[in-house]
Amino acid sequence: MNDSSRGAPQGAGYWSAPEMGGAPAGPAHDVHGAQQTRPMPIVPDVPDAGRDADDRDDRNRDAARVSGPLFRDEKPQEPMSTPLPSPPPKKRAGRDLRAAIGVGVGLGALVVGSLFIVKAVFVGVVVLAVVVGLWELTSRLKERKGINAPLVPLAVGGAAMVVAGYVREAEGAWVAMALTALAVLVWRMTEPPEGYLKDVTAGVFAVFYVPFLATFVAMMLTADDGAWRVLTFLLLTVVSDTGAYAVGWRFGTHKLAPRISPGKTREGLFGAVGFAMVAGALCMEFLIDGGSWWQGLLMGLAVAASATLGDLGESMIKRDLGIKDMGTLLPGHGGIMDRLDSLLPSAPVVWLLLVLFVGSG
Repeated sequence: MNDSSRGAPQGAGYWSAPEMGGAPAGPAHDVHGAQQTRPMPIVPDVPDAGRDADDRDDRNRDAARVSGPLFRDEKPQEPMSTPLPSPPPKKRAGRDLRAAIGVGVGLGALVVGSLFIVKAVFVGVVVLAVVVGLWELTSRLKERKGINAPLVPLAVGGAAMVVAGYVREAEGAWVAMALTALAVLVWRMTEPPEGYLKDVTAGVFAVFYVPFLATFVAMMLTADDGAWRVLTFLLLTVVSDTGAYAVGWRFGTHKLAPRISPGKTREGLFGAVGFAMVAGALCMEFLIDGGSWWQGLLMGLAVAASATLGDLGESMIKRDLGIKDMGTLLPGHGGIMDRLDSLLPSAPVVWLLLVLFVGSG
């Protein structure tokens, strides 16, 4: 390549325009030769192109040095593969299911055994449950709210209420309840007056909530088929709770009362109603003298409603106290009160419906 191809001036290889009649600006060429020769492209002279390339290489090395490993011996990490989506977690029960079943079977055997062997022994079991339930309730009130509901008059009066309900039925239960409430008012007077109103209010509430509702179980027992009535009451409540748990755990998506008990669902309520109605129809048809299956359907519906309300009421109390369980005596269940929550409000419902359907005898 000659010098004319490097940095050639514009018009090289062509005739340039004459200036003032003088000679052509570029070298003279034969016209025929010019027509046979293709013009060479003009390549701009870039003397620093090599330097720019070197600068770019330096910058690339600097960027690699900054973004590379921090230490000389480190090896660059290999790109992580995209993790496979994990399957959705399986639903799990909130408690130890084995312990809950074991304790439930043990309690059931104790209750049924005492119920059909000697009625007085079953009354003693009810009294024991009432006293322990009162102890759990008053202990949690004192720990969490500083409320000193007097346990001694509550326990003595509660036991007397259950026995009075068995011996003198409704009349004896009402009298024992009034005397127990009066004993709570008097007992609290032996302490300083600060907090008297809240203490006696909590005490009277405890009288009604635990022993008074439990007296309806003792009153059911006084009938000739009293053992079967109590068994029907227990079966309907347990079946209602089981249906709510099973259906709600498997199909529950719509919350029933999320602010009170987030674990309860509307599907669980439907399960409780369905299971309890079927159990009620079977119990009234085969266990209760003079009973009919349609009466059992109504009773099952009523028990599902009362058991659910009782469970929600207990959850409301525990949420106000800021606790999960009332006690720890029963592994997998919590405390005694955590098992009585649905039984207590269902007792007067079953007692009343049995009296209306088949009488009190």
